[in-house]
Amino acid sequence: MTKIHPLIPAALLAALLAACGGSDDTHDDASASSSSAAPAAYTLQLLHVSDMDSGGDLVTNAKGISALVAKFRGQMPDNTLFVSSGDNYIPGPFFNAGDDGSLATELGAPSAGRADIGILNAMGVQVSAFGNHEFDNGTRTVADLLKAASPWVGTKFPYVATNLDFSGDANLSGLASAANDGAEAATLANKIAKYVVVTVGGQKIGIVGASTPTLPSITTMGGVAVRPADNDLGKLAAEIQGSVDALTAKGINKVIVLAHMQQLAVEKALAPRLRNVDVIVAGGSNTGLYDGNDIVRAGDTAGGTYPLSYTSAAGEPILVVNVDADYKYLGRLVLPFDQEGRIITARLDAAANGAWATSDAGLARAGVSMADAMPAVKAIADKVGTVIAAKDGNIQGAASVYLEGDRVFVRNRESNLGNLSADANLAYAQRTDGAVAISLKNGGGIRSSIGYIAAPPGSTSGGTKTATAANTAIGKQAGDISQLDIEFALKFNNALSLVTVTATQLKQVLEHGVSDWLANSTQGKFPQVAGVRFSFDPALAAGSRVKTIVVDDPDGTGPATAAETVYRNGAFQVAPTKAYRMVTLNYLANATTTGGSTGGDAYPFPAFKTADGALFNQIDLVASGATMSFTTAGGEQDAFAWFLKNRFPRATPYAVADSGAGASRRIQNLSLRAEDL
Repeated sequence: MTKIHPLIPAALLAALLAACGGSDDTHDDASASSSSAAPAAYTLQLLHVSDMDSGGDLVTNAKGISALVAKFRGQMPDNTLFVSSGDNYIPGPFFNAGDDGSLATELGAPSAGRADIGILNAMGVQVSAFGNHEFDNGTRTVADLLKAASPWVGTKFPYVATNLDFSGDANLSGLASAANDGAEAATLANKIAKYVVVTVGGQKIGIVGASTPTLPSITTMGGVAVRPADNDLGKLAAEIQGSVDALTAKGINKVIVLAHMQQLAVEKALAPRLRNVDVIVAGGSNTGLYDGNDIVRAGDTAGGTYPLSYTSAAGEPILVVNVDADYKYLGRLVLPFDQEGRIITARLDAAANGAWATSDAGLARAGVSMADAMPAVKAIADKVGTVIAAKDGNIQGAASVYLEGDRVFVRNRESNLGNLSADANLAYAQRTDGAVAISLKNGGGIRSSIGYIAAPPGSTSGGTKTATAANTAIGKQAGDISQLDIEFALKFNNALSLVTVTATQLKQVLEHGVSDWLANSTQGKFPQVAGVRFSFDPALAAGSRVKTIVVDDPDGTGPATAAETVYRNGAFQVAPTKAYRMVTLNYLANATTTGGSTGGDAYPFPAFKTADGALFNQIDLVASGATMSFTTAGGEQDAFAWFLKNRFPRATPYAVADSGAGASRRIQNLSLRAEDL
């Protein structure tokens, strides 16, 4: 179960891959300490995590990672730095469980997301970058989690973001100040800075934060501005370099960049462009880097060797590190520095460095067990686990097949979970307005699959995908779909909105959804639909890829209605102004910035509303500002649960297996199959 929203536009990705410059040189042999190398003048132990976005067994993994942190910090108590490269939380079951009253003792005042922050506080995280998921519930949620509001203490650490401008956001402008830049992190709890200093073992370590420039199109930024606005890699490097230079001007010769760039290729491309940076701690890609000593969990695969090594623009070593998500691994990098603050790469020790798994085997490698978890972390995690367990017993329906929600699939092609979810939204919307004919949502809003992957012991990849596994302790049978399953799959719980689009606008929306399609890309805007079928040719230019559009029930009057071809062979088959009622997500329908012309994932719905608000006739099924929960009427989770209960209870489970791109019926990719519409 992996996370939210799109990554990087195809044009940017292609440009940065061409610009990588360095090679993924690693330290398989050279990482062992060399007796011939110069002795270290100073040694720093860097511990790092990222992407704790509520997938997998986060409850157990959080306890395991705290045991590792305690162990390694105990070995180097004066020379340890612990950081996060972002996505410290995400809307979902774990996030929501923080609102349960049972956590009052641990959190002071329970509220959604506070359990996630409480665990980071308890483990002693010292600095974090912003990921995209920090902003998913808007900047007010960010502020509420960062700020202290007695008895809630907020973040005991600062966030760093050199390329984000908070001055235009009413919720966060007061937390970010130029006076914070370059201050000691220990004095900046609850604050935001471009860069900070952490004194570790008598040495000052500079830390710069950077977030992906694609934030405005993949999350909800409010009034926060992102630089560069045009996704130019050189400009992004310059933004980071400015803060690095400010630190080195103060005499600091050890600098770490916390970079949440969504794809490891971006951090790789940045490394040879930067000067006077020693380490880039990457985030957002869920890419595991491992060395030969690491214990890799079953099913996880390596995206490279830990650490990746490059030569910086100043001709000095620069390392890139990353670990997989959900507290499955703790990154550990013991850094020997010379007198000038350069890393002595010949003294990097693979036995100490790498991704330390939080599985039983990984903990045993470090000489600890779950019994060594930090008590404060255990208290929070166990109570969250209790809340979540109750939700897994709340059965909503059933499926006899695996519901495919993997990001690689739902962001590239039609999937059975995408179809089922879009169907649910359509049927739910028709209870309010019987004329609703089309359902469209973004694939990036599907956060995980619903099902079980059975992998044999010791397996490192693959496995058999089946329906959900039984949880007999709480009465869940194999194939049952629970509240917990739904909350994992539809973590954002977007509100539904009804809108009207013309035939011309329908084509524009579909063109937008496939405009950046590349094989195995992960563009969150890729559509999942119901009530409409279309074909597209990715070999054609963006804006002219859609070949045919068919609306199954154009008037919403029922299955007896003849399907209507809207567009074929470059021409509309109906009047371009013909109107169709649609249900979509509030996230896509509403502008992501004040006065903006695009919604989430840059969908053009707000521009349609501006052109003719009366025709657009937007009806939000959830009132603006409402607190969303599983049972909130008009929310996507409520719609999905209602649909399952009414159409697919345990006695008649959903049984349509995922077909794959080559057999897709609703979204036909003409590079993979012939059109049949």
